[in-house]
Amino acid sequence: MAGGRSRNAVIGAAFSAILLAGCSAQEQPGTGPGGVPIENFSAEQIFERGEFEMERSDAERAAYYFGEVERLYPYSDWAKRALIMQAYSYHRAKDYENSRSSAQRYIDFYPSDDDAAYAQYLLALSYYDQIEEVGRDQGLTFQALQALRTVIERYPDSEYARSSILKFDLAFDHLAAKEMEIGRYYLKRENYGAAISRFRVVVEDFQTTTHTAEALHRLVEAYLSLGLTQEAQSAGAILGYNYRGTQWYEDSYKLLTGRGLELEAAGDSWLAQVYRQMVKGQWI
Repeated sequence: MAGGRSRNAVIGAAFSAILLAGCSAQEQPGTGPGGVPIENFSAEQIFERGEFEMERSDAERAAYYFGEVERLYPYSDWAKRALIMQAYSYHRAKDYENSRSSAQRYIDFYPSDDDAAYAQYLLALSYYDQIEEVGRDQGLTFQALQALRTVIERYPDSEYARSSILKFDLAFDHLAAKEMEIGRYYLKRENYGAAISRFRVVVEDFQTTTHTAEALHRLVEAYLSLGLTQEAQSAGAILGYNYRGTQWYEDSYKLLTGRGLELEAAGDSWLAQVYRQMVKGQWI
């Protein structure tokens, strides 16, 4: 018995040495270094090889080995650990689609596990880290917002909630920037109705972003260009109430007073209603 255990330990150590050793030739699918069938290694040994690949910054190879742990030992504790590491490895390799797939499987299989919050966070990052420049399609931004909200709401006490809140705010600001870009495009081409609709979205739906003051100023410009002075005055009044210290307020002040207009809520436009709600403490 003792000799058998000793012999098995030696064999196991030999396999580990082979698995962790560098290899000049690329291993074939289903094999480890030196062409040894991957099935000959234990879950722990394969997992360690995945960690080894991560340490030498080969995240794609690491994901392969973590995936082999899950394939060969699907019901083991090593498989659970390997699955979350596979999601992380794919993310490091910028293979966001596979990272999402692995993270979602972890959430589906182990919803109550301590690492479920991290899996959900990785899933959100797989969208967030793909957010393109403002000029591109923003579909991924919406998906990032939804996934980040899930982290915040489902795991509010986790260490990932605070980071998710920060990233949520940045992604939200990104969407407002998109609306502003399109609005400025229309404004420059004197398509005032289309520009106003974009700036209105920012004022009504993205009030907490950094773009609200500019959106109000652009509304002053657009409404004045259309001769709609009451709407322009109301936008200026909101700027004066909330953003008096900004350059956007100063620019709107010059535009309005230069035409003999006061910065005050006038008429019954949507902006005048917003101003009245704001003064009552129901807006912003």
